[in-house]
Amino acid sequence: MARIKQLLKDWRVIILIFFLVLGAFAIHPNPWNDGVAIKAVEKNSSAAIAGIEPPKEKITPMARERITAINNKVVKNLQDYYKLIDDIQVNQTVKVTTSEGTYRLTAKPLTKVTILNQTKTIYKNITKEIEETILVNGTNITKLVNKTFTESNEVPIVKKELLGVAPIGLNVVEAPTTNIRKGLDLQGGTRVLLKPAEETTPDTIDLIVDSLKERLNVYGLGDIVVTKVSDAPDFLQGNTYILVEIAGATEEEVKDLVSKQGKFESKIKNQTVFIGGDDVTYVCRTAECSGLDPQQACGKTEDGWGCTFRFGITLSPDAAQRQADATKSLKVVGQYLEEPIALYLDGEKVDELSIAADLRGRAVTQIEIRGPGFGRTQEAAAQDALKNMKRMQTILITGSLPVKLEIERIDNISPKLGKEFLSNAFLVALVSILAVVLVLLISYRKLALALPIIVTSLSEVYLVLSMAALIGWNLDLAAIAGIILAVGTGVDDQIVILDEALKGEAHTAYNWKQKIKRAFFIIMSAYATTVVAMTPLLFAGAGMLKGFAITTILGVSIGVFITRPAFAAVAKWVLDKQ
Repeated sequence: MARIKQLLKDWRVIILIFFLVLGAFAIHPNPWNDGVAIKAVEKNSSAAIAGIEPPKEKITPMARERITAINNKVVKNLQDYYKLIDDIQVNQTVKVTTSEGTYRLTAKPLTKVTILNQTKTIYKNITKEIEETILVNGTNITKLVNKTFTESNEVPIVKKELLGVAPIGLNVVEAPTTNIRKGLDLQGGTRVLLKPAEETTPDTIDLIVDSLKERLNVYGLGDIVVTKVSDAPDFLQGNTYILVEIAGATEEEVKDLVSKQGKFESKIKNQTVFIGGDDVTYVCRTAECSGLDPQQACGKTEDGWGCTFRFGITLSPDAAQRQADATKSLKVVGQYLEEPIALYLDGEKVDELSIAADLRGRAVTQIEIRGPGFGRTQEAAAQDALKNMKRMQTILITGSLPVKLEIERIDNISPKLGKEFLSNAFLVALVSILAVVLVLLISYRKLALALPIIVTSLSEVYLVLSMAALIGWNLDLAAIAGIILAVGTGVDDQIVILDEALKGEAHTAYNWKQKIKRAFFIIMSAYATTVVAMTPLLFAGAGMLKGFAITTILGVSIGVFITRPAFAAVAKWVLDKQ
């Protein structure tokens, strides 16, 4: 017992214990953490209206808001959550209890709109100002009078079917049990590497990163990582890329949002009257004022079917005035002005809208946007129209990107494959540890010498994971490979310490210091070589190998400055005992 107390008083061992305790706070393990964690909240959804906020960008996994009950029924996992969500009825008030409080929201109905090949006649009264000639004292006098006329219009018959309850707008995952973040390789999703189509400044790249984050968040996607990467250090002026990683999203969901500039313009006679972003103060995304246009039936085209979407927007006063200035000199032809308002997306005309005659010269802030969708079947055309509508709504809210982006590479990993990668990574780590144990037992034939090496190696893995949790680094397959490499390097260094300690004469204090000094000279040389070799990998592959380089450098640094000195003290303690 006295010898153990002596070991625990060694300053090197005290430093190791201190960092191990600190690591527990960083990882914050809690295997009994129940419920489901909120990953994202769709804008204008029932959850958003009720006041549930999406998690902040840098929040730790264990600090995320968790749903613990729905309508007073306990939610322990994803299965419980979806079972309770499926039982919700239309217009039902739902009580959602979370780790942050209690929310009440109303479930919205989910309807299917079908446009039938039938029409109905709608009559409406329209009052017009006309000239009328009357006889006054034998003289014909012409004056303007208001007359009411009845007009009819043939419109398609729209059939609405209640399909159920619309999702409440929450993207959830199993409640995390630690603060260790899993990267895309381990949880599935889409990774896109983008390159600006033209030379840009660092400020423009930062603006693109911010714009993409806003665009993807508005679209309602889950965990999003948008970072600036390069294939060379700044002083070498390499190519700059933008890496987008979205967990739980498919390739099709992401491709159009990140690959196109999304420049929206509306023009009258080639004069721009408003653009997406600052000129648009509100975009309707609810069923009441957006969706398939019931006034224009889906119709057959040469290649299949075509449908039309519509949604309302509110313009800023400046944009409304520009539209008024552009229309005040236009002539009236029938019920409309002589020029339409044309809608352009990324330089291509997507639609044009006729302007009612009574809007000439008026600064109108409330207008309606329309656009097409096409498909081989009527249903496919309707789906395409709704997809185009959602994308245009997003672009009108966030504005266009400063420059066009080109896709250099795109990877899509399924969640199932991510789980297999994680299982394989644990299996590889276990096999590696068993192999190390076997080699050490064969080499030293003493468990007392092999055991400290194993414990030290496990401590290094634990500290690397703690540091990754502390700085918010996502662990992917490359990072796990870096951890395995760092552990292998650590085992090699510890063997160097043992071999030096076992050489030569009795272990006097002088001899021990000289031997440890020689061992650490070898260790520091190997450490410097590893760091120098890993530094270029921070930029290789446009940053795709950054996880491997960072975890390797982090692992060997923790080993050299924390665990190796502690191992030297433990090794001396074991050898002195023997």
